[in-house]
Formats: sequence, structure tokens, C-alpha cells
Amino acid sequence: MTNDIYGPFPGGADFAAALTDAQRARYEQLGANLDVVERRIADACAAAGRPREEVTLIVVTKTYPAEDTALLAGLGVTDVAENRDQDAAPKAERCVNLPLTWHFVGQLQTNKARSVVRYADLVHSVDRARLVDSLSAAVRNAERPPLGCLVQVALDKEAGEGEHRAGVAPADVLALAEKIADTPGLRMDGVMTVAPLAGPLAGDPARAFARLAEIASAVRAQHPTATMVSAGMSGDLEQAIAAGATHVRVGTAVLGVRSPLG
Repeated sequence: MTNDIYGPFPGGADFAAALTDAQRARYEQLGANLDVVERRIADACAAAGRPREEVTLIVVTKTYPAEDTALLAGLGVTDVAENRDQDAAPKAERCVNLPLTWHFVGQLQTNKARSVVRYADLVHSVDRARLVDSLSAAVRNAERPPLGCLVQVALDKEAGEGEHRAGVAPADVLALAEKIADTPGLRMDGVMTVAPLAGPLAGDPARAFARLAEIASAVRAQHPTATMVSAGMSGDLEQAIAAGATHVRVGTAVLGVRSPLG
């Protein structure tokens, strides 16, 4: 497989040979960081008594250039995530030939739905009925395969906090999941959350992710194929895996700290 950034994929001698010294240094840095994250995931799975294969690493490439995404593909990364369509759309276009699954994880405006469905395989941040309708219309207009959707759960809303934050209150998850499942062009895949910043679960990711696991179980009871539990980031992936996360979204621990794109 080839692409217009670096050449042959997946990684290997031919790929590495095509890199400049600076590109190879970044490639090696990313590889070392991935090794550390992989050990953390493997250790967390072992501690939880779970097979390593149950957890998928999604590398969050937001604010990083397409060149880094290509290097990650060369290192064997299969899943990447973006949170802003204005950055993601041109990056996905440059990386269109890479063997990657694209996840959209940011707050999504309805007027961006048509753009996002051009490249995203899954949207983790579905949190309102109007967005469901917009995504459905965009998918049907694009004549593409069904779009995987996760309900974004705002755990702090259970305690009356975070009124204006993205995500749906736990009490409303099942209704939104039902709407997704009944809407043409969409596939109800599971639930997503970010450890809350307010409410009784703030600062306690283990309890937060345990609450998400309860919600995920209720969703699966109604939608048995909705098995994805997207939770955990660089600082709390171990707690998420202990609570049953199937997908962890890791950015900084792999890519480092970088100034946002302009």
C-alpha cells in the first residue's frame, strides 16, 4: 500500500529507508512512545484479567500534522481520532490511502455532519437527536456504508452539573441510543465518556468509568451489538480498562505536547 506522504505501507525496511533523518527521528520517537503506552495497556489488561485483544488503542492525532499520522500508520497504528473537522478533513484527505480507521471524538455541529461523514468511520460524540438526524441525512446523501455512532455520556449531568457541556445525561442515554438504532444510515455501536470535571465523580476516574460501565451494560441489554465502551485517555487509561473500556483514546502519551494548530 502506498500514500502520497511517505511511500510504501505498512512499515518496514522500504518505508524507513524513504525517510529523512528528521523524519526517522520522529518515527523512532513515536515508536518508543507507542511501546510505553502498549506496555501500560497490556499491564492494565493483565491486572483486570482481560485479554489484551479486548482493548483497541485509538491515537488522538488532533493538532498534529498528517505526516505524524502517516508515521503512526507505518508503526502499525490502525485507529486514529480527530476532534475538529476543519483540521481533520484535509488531514484525512492526505492520508486517504492509509490503512486507518478514523474516529471523530469532538463536539460536532450539525452543519459539519456532511464533511465529517466523508472520512469518519465512527463518531463518538453523538449527544442530541438533531445531530442524529443530520448525520443520517449526510450518510444517505454520501451513499456510504453506515456510520458507527456512540452516545457521549456526560456523567456530571447526573448530579446537575455541566449543563452546557457536550454529552447527554445518563438518564437520557437509552432514548438517544434507541433513536440512533432506528435511524437510517447509522449504526448504534456503544457509549463514550470523558472523566467529569464537576460533580461527585470529579477527580475519581475509577468511579466515573465504573458508572459508565453500568450505563454501557444497560445499552447492550437493548442493543446487543453496541459493545464499544470508549473511555480513558493518557492519564487514566488504566482505570478505564479496569472498568471494561474497549477503546482508549490516547494523544499526549504517544505524540507529546504540541501547540494547537492555527
